[in-house]
Amino acid sequence: MSTPDLKITSTIIPEELRLNVLPRYLGGHYLSGEMMVYDWAARLCPRYQGGYWNFFALSNGGFYMAPEGMERIHVRWHLNGYSDTMGADAFGITVTLFALCHLAEKTLDDAIIERFQQLREFATHHVEAANILRAID
Repeated sequence: MSTPDLKITSTIIPEELRLNVLPRYLGGHYLSGEMMVYDWAARLCPRYQGGYWNFFALSNGGFYMAPEGMERIHVRWHLNGYSDTMGADAFGITVTLFALCHLAEKTLDDAIIERFQQLREFATHHVEAANILRAID
């Protein structure tokens, strides 16, 4: 758990280290976790057609994935009435939070719950925090 006075930072994970990222953060759930991220991207943005995703490590021990090369993305979630646009980084955080929540419910794995909490903590300080938090509410 991070100290509230310290800013949580993100660092892009280099290409040569990507192979071990999801197993490190999601353990044995890494395959289903990755598929959930892409599934949630398609659910939240029907125009999403796939693409390359960057992986980010957080200074509090968390991580997230974000699509590369996308501009503003229209996100809609019918269960809470959210409909707005956000940048690719915020979209990645939002999608990863949805996927981690889904994976935590499915597995009841405390490590996955911790990953969700770490990312949510980071999201509260993101430049698009209001959009991210409204989308996941």
